[in-house]
Amino acid sequence: MISVEDAQTRLLALAAPLSSETVPLRAAANRWLAAPVAARRDQPPFDASAMDGYAVAGDPAAGDSFQVVGEAGAGHGFAGSVGPGQAVRIFTGAPVPAGTSRVVIQEDVDRQGDRITLRVAADSGRNIRPQGADFAAGARLAPRWLRPADLALLAAMNVAQVPVARRPVVAFIATGDELVMPGEDPGPDQIIASNSFALEAMARAAGAETRLLPIARDEDAALRAVFALADGADVIVTIGGASVGDHDLVARTAGDLGLVPAFHKVAMRPGKPLLAGRLGASVLLGLPGNPVSAIITGQLFLLPLLRALQGDPAPLPAPQAAILTEPLPANGPRAHYMRARLAGDRITPFAQQDSALLTILSEASALLIRPASDGQRQPGETVPYLPF
Repeated sequence: MISVEDAQTRLLALAAPLSSETVPLRAAANRWLAAPVAARRDQPPFDASAMDGYAVAGDPAAGDSFQVVGEAGAGHGFAGSVGPGQAVRIFTGAPVPAGTSRVVIQEDVDRQGDRITLRVAADSGRNIRPQGADFAAGARLAPRWLRPADLALLAAMNVAQVPVARRPVVAFIATGDELVMPGEDPGPDQIIASNSFALEAMARAAGAETRLLPIARDEDAALRAVFALADGADVIVTIGGASVGDHDLVARTAGDLGLVPAFHKVAMRPGKPLLAGRLGASVLLGLPGNPVSAIITGQLFLLPLLRALQGDPAPLPAPQAAILTEPLPANGPRAHYMRARLAGDRITPFAQQDSALLTILSEASALLIRPASDGQRQPGETVPYLPF
C-alpha cells in the first residue's frame, strides 16, 4: 500500500492538460479559463454618478443656490457643459456632465421650480465613480475557475467569447451481480446501485461531461463489453470490483486490456482497494464499491484529477483546521477520513464510521483527517479537516 499523498501524486502525473476551446460567455460558467482575457474598455467607461442628485461645479457650501439646466440619466447623458451657478439633475450611473466635479445627493437640497439650494450639513462627498475605477481597458483576468461573478466581470469587459479548457469526458462503470438500477425490482440478494449518481454529479460539478454506462456483471466478457463502450473517454471510473476477491475482476480484466498501473491499494480508510493507471488514451480510476468509500475517494482522487486535466495548477483539496469537541483514540497505520459535523470552528466526528452508511455521509459537512499512526486526540486540540 502507498500513502494518500503518494497516490494523489501518481494519479495527477497521468493528467496531461486537455486542449482548449472557445465558447459563448453564457456557456463558460464552472469552466477553467484557459488563457488570460483582456478587458476591451474601461469600467466605468466614463466618470459616473454614484448617487441620485445634482451635478454641480466647485465645492458649494450650505445656502448656495443653483439653476437646474438639464438632466442626465443612465444611458443618456447631458450633452452641454455646466457653468457657474448651474446644476444638472443626475441619476445613479449617468455620465457626469462636463464642467461638474461633485454630485450633491437629492436629500441634501431643497428644490423650488428650477432652482436648488444646499441644506445645512450636506454630505461633502464627491459621489462620483471615476472612469476606470473598477478596471481599465487591457486589464487581464488570469486563468481560473469561472464563477458567476467572473461571468459578470467578463461581460463588463465586453468579452463575448471565452477560451476555456475542453470538458473532460468521464465514463462511469458500476460493477457487480448484486446491483440493479433505481426503480427496478431487486432480487432477494440484490441492492440498488447508488454510487454512480453521486460520482456523476460530482464530476459534472467539476466541469466534466459524463457517461453512465450499463452495469457490468461479474464476468470477464461482460466487463470487457462495457469497457468497450467507454472508448474515447478521458477518464474511466469503475465502481466496485477493485479489491482482490474472486469476483473482483477490474484489475485483472483491465490488465488483460493493456492497463499500465500507477498504483493499487492505498493506506486509507475508507477506500483501501483503490486502483489507478492508464488504459490506452484514458486514465482508469478504480473506486471501491462501498458507498462511503466510493464517494470519499471520489472527493480525494477523481475531483483533483478532473481539475488537473482542465489546467488547474493546484487541484488538490486544501485541509483546514478546526477544534475537536470529543476525544479520539490513537489511529492505526492507515489515514482515516472520518465523517464529521462542522459548527463554526468546532468539529465533531460521528460515532458510527461504517463505510456503508450513506445516511451518516449525507449528514456530514466535513471529513476529519486522522493521519496514519496519529496519537490520541483530546477535546480542544486543533485537527485538520476537509469541507464536505
